[in-house]
Amino acid sequence: MKIIRGLWNLQHGTTSGSPPGCALTIGNFDGVHRGHQAMLALLNNEARHRDVPSCVMTFEPHPRDYFAALHHKPDLAPARIATLRDKLEELERCGVDQCVVLPFNARLAGQPPQAFIEDMLVAGLGVRYVLVGDDFRFGAQRAGDYAMLDAAGSRLGFDVARMQSYEVHGIRVSSSAVRDALAAGDMDRVATLLGRPYAVSGHVVHGRKLGRQLAESRPGAGDGFRTLNLRFAHWKPAASGIFAVHVHGLTPQGQPLAGVANLGVRPSLNPDDVNGGRVLLETHCLDWPADMAASLPGGEAYGKIIRVELLHKLHDELKYDGLDALTRGIAKDRDDARAFFASLHTQTHRQTTRDRI
Repeated sequence: MKIIRGLWNLQHGTTSGSPPGCALTIGNFDGVHRGHQAMLALLNNEARHRDVPSCVMTFEPHPRDYFAALHHKPDLAPARIATLRDKLEELERCGVDQCVVLPFNARLAGQPPQAFIEDMLVAGLGVRYVLVGDDFRFGAQRAGDYAMLDAAGSRLGFDVARMQSYEVHGIRVSSSAVRDALAAGDMDRVATLLGRPYAVSGHVVHGRKLGRQLAESRPGAGDGFRTLNLRFAHWKPAASGIFAVHVHGLTPQGQPLAGVANLGVRPSLNPDDVNGGRVLLETHCLDWPADMAASLPGGEAYGKIIRVELLHKLHDELKYDGLDALTRGIAKDRDDARAFFASLHTQTHRQTTRDRI
């Protein structure tokens, strides 16, 4: 998938000087849930019929993030389901040909709807087809709507279509519904809305090496508490707490590793945390295959891209008084994660047996 950051790069990236043409949809696409996936499938189909690339226009930061910061009201910002990296990966997985990532700033927020259509869609992208959701609004003060876009399409020569809301088992699928399920820790409902387990991916970064200190200084900890750390590039994640997880991207054979992870701000740590109070996903693998270290440079995973699927929430983040209490808490989380995977294995075995019968 071609990624275009800002319309300037799109307009100056063609030798002809004319916009390339595309079938377009516009939105935040936070989570790329099953409703988004249905919309993207329709978009790809319309693009093939017109022999143009399918294109998603999205925004970073989220428009509500921008206005929350502008008015000094952080509560107005929505909890973020996915990082930009994960959103782009999911869009590519859905078959989108290109994605335009626009910086949502004062200039874009103040652009009148008609100027957005003429400057961004027509002059910038040469749109041939535009697909939007049933609640789509655009332009300054959200003054633009489907009727305005449809009228502009008739005048300027592009088709406009609207897709109604998507439901699964009678539940309207939306980013808000996914956020609610993540806040409740209902990972099965999240997976139903997304069509896949909820996951966070990124490069493994250095932490405070606290897990290593626990392993070296606490009797019984063993190798137990070393973690793989990913930064969640937003201050307000939709999910937080302690989870049983699957880790992808570490083993030569490609099989996932079972683990336990903390997503959040680590309330038991002090302000000297090397990650500066950023949101981290810290993952401890329950069992490390004997041949895995040989596949990692220097036996370490730093810099490697991994994906962590959050399968089951164990509990919210807790604040522990001292390293001894933290050690006991992590050990219990590890045992609870093992119990979850054992029950999962039992359920899978029973289902396989029933299928054979």
